[in-house]
Amino acid sequence: MKKIFNVLMIAAAGLFVATSCGSPKKMAESADEVSVSCNPQVLEVIAGNIKADVTVTFPEDFFHPKAVVEAVPVLVYNGGEAALDPVMLQGEDVTENYQVVPKLGGTVSKTFEFEYAEGMENSHLELRMTVIHKDKRIPFTAPYKVADGANTTYMLVKTNGTLAYAPDAYQAIIPEQNEAQILYLINSATVRPSQLKSDEIKDFQEFLKNIKADERREIVSTDIIAYASPDGKEDFNAKLSERRAKTASDAFNKKINNKDIAVEANVVTSNIEEDWDGFQELVSNSSIEDKDLILRVLEMYSDPAVREREIKNMSAVYTTLKKDILPELRRARFIANVEFTNYTNDELIALVNDNIEILDEEALLRAGSLLKDPAQKAAIYMKAIEKFNSDRARINLGVAYLAMNNNTEAANALAKVSDKNNAYYNNAAGVIELRKGNNDAAAAAFKKSSLKEAQYNLAAIEILNGNYADAAAKLNGSNQFNEALADILTNDLAAASKVLGDAQCQCKNYLKAIIAARQGKADAAKAALKIASEDKALAKRAENDIEFAKIR
Repeated sequence: MKKIFNVLMIAAAGLFVATSCGSPKKMAESADEVSVSCNPQVLEVIAGNIKADVTVTFPEDFFHPKAVVEAVPVLVYNGGEAALDPVMLQGEDVTENYQVVPKLGGTVSKTFEFEYAEGMENSHLELRMTVIHKDKRIPFTAPYKVADGANTTYMLVKTNGTLAYAPDAYQAIIPEQNEAQILYLINSATVRPSQLKSDEIKDFQEFLKNIKADERREIVSTDIIAYASPDGKEDFNAKLSERRAKTASDAFNKKINNKDIAVEANVVTSNIEEDWDGFQELVSNSSIEDKDLILRVLEMYSDPAVREREIKNMSAVYTTLKKDILPELRRARFIANVEFTNYTNDELIALVNDNIEILDEEALLRAGSLLKDPAQKAAIYMKAIEKFNSDRARINLGVAYLAMNNNTEAANALAKVSDKNNAYYNNAAGVIELRKGNNDAAAAAFKKSSLKEAQYNLAAIEILNGNYADAAAKLNGSNQFNEALADILTNDLAAASKVLGDAQCQCKNYLKAIIAARQGKADAAKAALKIASEDKALAKRAENDIEFAKIR
């Protein structure tokens, strides 16, 4: 009787162990007792990779102490499946070096990362588990569906590049000057008749006369500036320069701008007591011996009296100054300030077609900026290169080719640019690399450019690299497709909607559809998708886009 009781006790103990710890087969059949979760529940492709944080929770008395569980993450998608290396788990009595799951239960968390392949935008992640015990493999009754996938919205990024043409320096109004002067005798303010009959004054009068017949030029003012040479006493020179200003003004009004010429312009008369600036300029441009010493004196001393004394102490040199330099400073200058009205935009376009040869470099560059057709732009930039060896025209020729999607010719044009540090050159060079998919080389070029367009292009690379917040910051205010995309990727749907506004193009309506779908506005999403689907590529994409899973 006692023996029978002992047998029953042993059997009961065995039943308790089997019930409490289960068997390997029981583990496989009890898959529904295991909890599996994933973050995120909808997978997303970021920078070409899909990352999933998976957590598996085993209940108490589930894991057999001598069993091993092999868990294989598999991404199942249209066209195939991708499996990662298995995660191995073991019971408490297994002597392998796997992660232990005690009989009291436990949680295991792992991060899985898949490389994106075409078709994975319509996929799901599942965990396939198998119990291994005494060389037997017992699959769990069904794989665990962990998450749906995968969101590829970032792949909508535009990588054709934002282009920028190098600017011209064309001026609508060009200031010009024409001048003549008369000379006075030492200590005199009398205008000598011979001075008013000089070739210089005659040429100046001829200029004034011709101005009246020139439709593009207008005298806006005339400056009369009288000077005294910097020798003699300061107070005497101050009064002398004032008297010379008066006699010069009278001579201009009565003799130079006479009734036959009669140019109407505001006349401003002034005087300079001692013409040290003129003195320094004449000495610098002369071949006077010891001129460096004279210039050093001017630099060392600012007091006019000290300057004059020191220069007079150089007796041999001063004799030359009195003969060749100082007489040229006893003068009055007549300066006509002229405004030249340049060609209007319409005139430039007409000249491009009818008389392009008369246009200078700046006019050609401006004319190129006025045209919309990149092929016509290219023809003008070629002319600027031919006539003026223009580096800016070479850059703009490359940009025009990029606008025509002729990357090879663009690269050829840019290769001939001499200034490789030019901001416009580097933006264009970066666009070429961006279109090739050489993102590192493209980023290096864009970082050498200070242009806002280069920042926009860098933002496209930031999106490709998964740096969405950085991209949004770089694109802020650009009002571009990529700005709205970056806002969506950072989940700032209000900002994205503001950028998109009432846009009617297919690609922007695709973004509108994504925004509406995320907001649960099915009708608005479908309306936007209807417009977007006019583009066949977008229509095909929408069929598998997980963004629209809830509105299909």
